[in-house]
Amino acid sequence: MHDKHWHRSTYSGDGSNCVEISRTPNTVRVRDSKPPADLRLTFPSTAWADFIFHMMKPER
Repeated sequence: MHDKHWHRSTYSGDGSNCVEISRTPNTVRVRDSKPPADLRLTFPSTAWADFIFHMMKPER
């Protein structure tokens, strides 16, 4: 996938610790923006949605 499809996370703060994601219909890829050609993690879209859901839930 071409680099133009990567988007910086809104939770990256001041820009020095950036996480970028790239979505397809079935997967979400995650990478560090500093060495973009290095390791990328790939998750099924459903697993990524579960992760985001649990991260956004308020603490009880």
